[in-house]
Amino acid sequence: MATPTRRTPTTRAPTKGSPTTGAPTLATVAKLAGVSTATVSRALQRPDKVQPETRLRIMEAVAATGFVPNSQARNLRSRASRTVILLVRDISNPFYLEIYKGVEEAAVEAGYSVLMGDARDDDQRIQHYIDTVRARHADGLILMIGRFPEVLKAEIPRLPPIVIALETFPDVALPTVKIDNVAASREAVNHLIGLGHRRIAHITGPMPERLALDRLAGYRAALSEHGIAEDDALVINGDFSLAAGRRAVRQLFEAGTAFTALFAASDQMAVGAISELRARGLHVPADISVVGFDDIVLADAFEPPLTTVHQPRFEIGRQAMAQMIAMLSDAPLVATPDILMETRLIIRGSTGPNPHATRRSRLRGHVSSA
Repeated sequence: MATPTRRTPTTRAPTKGSPTTGAPTLATVAKLAGVSTATVSRALQRPDKVQPETRLRIMEAVAATGFVPNSQARNLRSRASRTVILLVRDISNPFYLEIYKGVEEAAVEAGYSVLMGDARDDDQRIQHYIDTVRARHADGLILMIGRFPEVLKAEIPRLPPIVIALETFPDVALPTVKIDNVAASREAVNHLIGLGHRRIAHITGPMPERLALDRLAGYRAALSEHGIAEDDALVINGDFSLAAGRRAVRQLFEAGTAFTALFAASDQMAVGAISELRARGLHVPADISVVGFDDIVLADAFEPPLTTVHQPRFEIGRQAMAQMIAMLSDAPLVATPDILMETRLIIRGSTGPNPHATRRSRLRGHVSSA
């Protein structure tokens, strides 16, 4: 009968989270690598001070055990990537630059960095950025997106830290920094009515987003205040882009809809509208008055300078980041969960009196008298 071969027991590296070994330690790595704990510590903190072959053995032991240095472990536990993502609906829109500056200034003061993401109105991209925070690659999200994905609404109590800036989602209970879009739009349209305009077109934002609905509500409220009947033909859906402004003006003229003034729900659409009016040989404001919304950087430099609703975008960015910092530090939210920022109408050269009050229009039948 053959004598059984005696085997020498082998030593296996403990695995991370093993119920018998617990979390791996510096000593675990040192034992597996055959060095002292001091050498392991030096290899992790000052790798240039350790021989390459020794350092390689140590890093192999770190990988085999799943060891996480104390500083990294603390970062994971405390969400200390020190990075926040500002997720916007369209990264190419200059509207967001001033908001980013406000977010970034407040972030740097608190020791954070800011990354900017492009949602593109895509639920999968929004989910990707939320998963990025869940994976601890960033600490939180400041959202400036047109709609909140339905699939995430049921997860709100389990979502990572999120602050909403400027957009409003009535059924989403998250800290929000916003403006009163209804009141701001009403003021803009009242300005046109005060100049004698009665046939006022409106280019909306993307429907049925809450922001677009609120600005449309402000437009309608101003008409109602002055006893001006609504005309659905004067309301054209847009998407905040230059192209949407051009399309809206073409649609109004092709339909033969009379108007002497136009209120666009964004400056980009207002600029697009003015470009199309010029292409048709019309002058702003001599033939048509135009009001925008946002007061983007180029609003004052455009010709004519654009009358528009000013949003304090820099301060909005600062306030959104302040809310985020409070959430990350478990401190009370700044002021209230919802912060309302003030707007003001900036009157520039793109608006003037209704031309039909003093002379015959140059619009040859496309625009009616007041």
